[in-house]
Amino acid sequence: MASVLLIEDDALIRMMVADMLTELGHTIAGEAADLASGLKLASEAVFDAAILDVQLGAHSSEPIAKALHQRGVPLAFASGYGAEGLPQEFRNCPHLQKPFPIEELERCMAALLR
Repeated sequence: MASVLLIEDDALIRMMVADMLTELGHTIAGEAADLASGLKLASEAVFDAAILDVQLGAHSSEPIAKALHQRGVPLAFASGYGAEGLPQEFRNCPHLQKPFPIEELERCMAALLR
């Protein structure tokens, strides 16, 4: 299974997604709730894939996505806004529509790890 970077500003959603990932056999390599912490982890931590909330408070997670893309790390976005809310440059990335069931997360992770 994979180690996953999880970037989500809502603590309850972050805990829920972390629990689902663990239940699916993955490990959490790091968690962040804001842009600065997410950028630090994205550039320094070691992990196989990442799940990013599109909006981190008043900030977009797009700079984190760009850092991950430069490292060649596969990523998925999670959003309640739909695919239209994704940064233009990353519209081809997998997208999880909040709230999502564990089966959808499992399919998303399988796609990321192909």
